[in-house]
Amino acid sequence: MRIIRDYQFVEPKDRGATVAIGNFDGVHVGHQSVIELARSCAPDAPLGILTFEPHPRQYFAPDAPPFRLMGAEARASRLDKLGVERLYELNFNAAMAGLTPDAFAENVIRDGLGLTHVVVGTDFRFGKGRAGTAQDLQRFGADMGFGVTLAPLLDFGAETVSSTAIRTALSEGRPADAAEMLGHWHRIEGPVITGEQRGRELGFPTANMSIEGLHPPAFGVYAVLVDVRDGPSAGSYLGAASLGVRPMFGENRPNIETYLFDFSGDLYGATLSVGLVEYLRPELKFDGLDALIAQMDTDCDRARTILSRL
Repeated sequence: MRIIRDYQFVEPKDRGATVAIGNFDGVHVGHQSVIELARSCAPDAPLGILTFEPHPRQYFAPDAPPFRLMGAEARASRLDKLGVERLYELNFNAAMAGLTPDAFAENVIRDGLGLTHVVVGTDFRFGKGRAGTAQDLQRFGADMGFGVTLAPLLDFGAETVSSTAIRTALSEGRPADAAEMLGHWHRIEGPVITGEQRGRELGFPTANMSIEGLHPPAFGVYAVLVDVRDGPSAGSYLGAASLGVRPMFGENRPNIETYLFDFSGDLYGATLSVGLVEYLRPELKFDGLDALIAQMDTDCDRARTILSRL
C-alpha cells in the first residue's frame, strides 16, 4: 500500500483511483462496507482511502479528552490488510480546514488527486464548517467529471454502527459488542516501553504500553489476544492485561500492562497489538501484595478458560 500525504504533489501512478472518504477510526464494519462498495464501483482502478491526519476533531479541539480508537499507524495497517492500494492520508491544517466544499471537490478530488470515483456515507459532511453534504458532493462530481456513490449506514441492534457507539461499548466494559461492530477485536497497538517492573517482582512480568491519545476503554483487567509484531519473539500469544492507573501504587498515568501466558523473553522495543476479548473485573485496591497476587492468579485462570473457547 502506498501512502500519499500531499494532494498537490501526486505522482501520475497515484492518480485515477476509486476511493472511500472518511476518518475510518477503528475501521469498523460500516467502514468496511464502504470500502467494499468502492472496490465494486471500479474494479479496474486502484482502491484507495482518502482520510486526514491529524483527525479533524483533534485539530479543532486539541485539548479535548482522547477519543481515537486507533492511531494512524494502526489504521494504515488495518487498511492494508483489507487490500487498500492507495492511502491518501492528507495533512489536516488551516489551509485544508478553510477549503469550501466546492473548493475541496475541485482542488483536492479532481485536480490534486485526480480521482475517478468516490464513495461516502449518506451522513458525510465536508468543507469549511462542514457545510457540504453527500448530495452536494454528487452534484460537484457530476459537474467536475468524477463519480459519487452514497453508501447506506449499517445498524447494530437498535443503533447505527459508528465509532461513537464502539467507544461507548468499550467505556462500559463490553469489548465483545465493540468487536461485533468493528469486525475484529479492539486492539491497542504500540511499542513496549520501560515500566517500573513491579509485575516481574510479583511473578507476573508484563509488557507496558502507553494509551496516550487513545480513547480509554473501561479500566480493569481483560482476557486478551496478543500479537508480537517484530523481534525474535514475533508471534501470537494468549494473555491477561491490566488497563488503567494501578491504584495499588499511587497516582499513575493510564497505560496497559500485558502478561503473556507461557512466555519467556525480552519484549522491550517490540511492537505489540493487544486485542481486548473479555472484561474480567474493574481496577481494585487490595489490602496487600499477597491479596493482589492471589487475585492475579484468579484473573489469569479465568482468562485462560475464556480464551481456550475461541
